[in-house]
Amino acid sequence: MGKLIVISAPSGAGKTSIVHHLLKNMPELSFSVSACSREKRDNETHGKDYYFLGVEDFQNKIKEAAFLEWEEVYENQYYGTLKSEIERIWSEGKTVIFDVDVIGGLNIKKQYPKECLSLFIMPPSVDVLRERLSGRGSESEKKLEMRLAKAEQEISKNQEFDKVILNDDFGIACEETMEVITNFINS
Repeated sequence: MGKLIVISAPSGAGKTSIVHHLLKNMPELSFSVSACSREKRDNETHGKDYYFLGVEDFQNKIKEAAFLEWEEVYENQYYGTLKSEIERIWSEGKTVIFDVDVIGGLNIKKQYPKECLSLFIMPPSVDVLRERLSGRGSESEKKLEMRLAKAEQEISKNQEFDKVILNDDFGIACEETMEVITNFINS
């Protein structure tokens, strides 16, 4: 059995940017592509960014127990990790890295307590998070408030992770994350 690295954070904390940095600089890692029920955005590729299943297909896979973990994040907006994705990566002799929300990350850690390193990327503050999310320009004010309320709930769970990494300075956060992962993989 291989190892698993979970990177979780509230939306806008920088987890995806950190994961991209890790994948570019750590060839022993392979990204676990999540499945979702939402529509594909123009800049996304099926099988690379997500497996875009649609609501009905996603619900069928839940019934088939095809997921390691899944969550209905908002009504009819499902996200999850297919078991087949972990098997694919382990068969390549690589370490699986996840970019998942907080609940998903904790669920993976529960199922693989010894094989999994769980990292929480902490934003400098909720105000900084608001700026980052507003800067994307893709959120209505109502959706922004929903994300920020969820972020505060998620931040309250940070102590349930193996390590909390502050993303105040992106370069430092990346270096610290790489060091923690390297030590875990080599242990």
